[in-house]
Amino acid sequence: MTEESSVAGLEKSLEELEALLKEMESGELTLEAALAHFERGVKLTRQCQKALQEAEQKVEILLKKSPEAQPEPFDSADE
Repeated sequence: MTEESSVAGLEKSLEELEALLKEMESGELTLEAALAHFERGVKLTRQCQKALQEAEQKVEILLKKSPEAQPEPFDSADE
């Protein structure tokens, strides 16, 4: 998986998690549907955690290659 698709996959997973949570919080789901949403949410959470761990490992590798590099605050274009 490329970096770009990994980021896109993470963003898509987070969006789906938010949608699942909204539906579950509405209280209008049947028990069966709520359990299915919960199961999907657990899978998505694990995928997100894996993607974040991979990103963290890449950062650590890059910093080891350039030990003089210092972390800097991230300025998101969305903010």
